[in-house]
Amino acid sequence: MAQDMQQTAEDATLAGFRKSIDNIDAALVHMLAERFRITQAVGAYKAKVTLPPADPAREAEQIARLRRLAEESELDPEFSEKFLRFIIDEVIRHHEQARGNSA
Repeated sequence: MAQDMQQTAEDATLAGFRKSIDNIDAALVHMLAERFRITQAVGAYKAKVTLPPADPAREAEQIARLRRLAEESELDPEFSEKFLRFIIDEVIRHHEQARGNSA
């Protein structure tokens, strides 16, 4: 009986943690969607004014900035760089598509 009560309390705690994680995941998806809406507009603009899809100097600045933010936030900077690189690569792919569509 005591074990059942303890298990119920632990499950309630776990459920609370999971609800918070679900809320954070939803916020991340919404933030990524907004970020990609903006970068789509950037891609269209770059295609219109014939700028290259990638900007290596800007990318390096962003990665360095976000690595610093990760360190300050006690998040693994290697993970944050991999995550940002994944996003940047996807943005560049979209920009290349926009460039192809405007040609």
